Amino acid sequence: MAAQVLAPVDPLFRALARTVVPEAERLDDQGWRDLIALVEDALADRPEGIRRQLLMLIRLLGVLPFFRYGRTFLGLDSGRRRRFLESIQESPLLLLRRGFWGFRTLVLLGYYGRPEAAAEIGYRADPRGWEARR
Repeated sequence: MAAQVLAPVDPLFRALARTVVPEAERLDDQGWRDLIALVEDALADRPEGIRRQLLMLIRLLGVLPFFRYGRTFLGLDSGRRRRFLESIQESPLLLLRRGFWGFRTLVLLGYYGRPEAAAEIGYRADPRGWEARR
């Protein structure tokens, strides 16, 4: 794995991820390591500029709630966190909306890309396709 992109924003990334996928609240240390490794692997092939933009977006999502709630994202309760992210995903600012949807996609990849999550939801895809199910 390449350099850890998310390490500087780890607590904020985890709080945002828990809001995007509430089931992530149940993850143990290994589950978080697996989720983050999947996201880091997805980021490894991206240009450095994209990785910097992602970090900037995560930091921005951390401070933007201050202007609405008088607290940073980490200082919000779960309901306000959810409402804040819902407002971001519907933002009239296209760049912010696109950035959040990209972030959300990475979190979903990390959470549902783990074999344990696939088993939880009954996902049984196989590289052999439908032949594997016969």
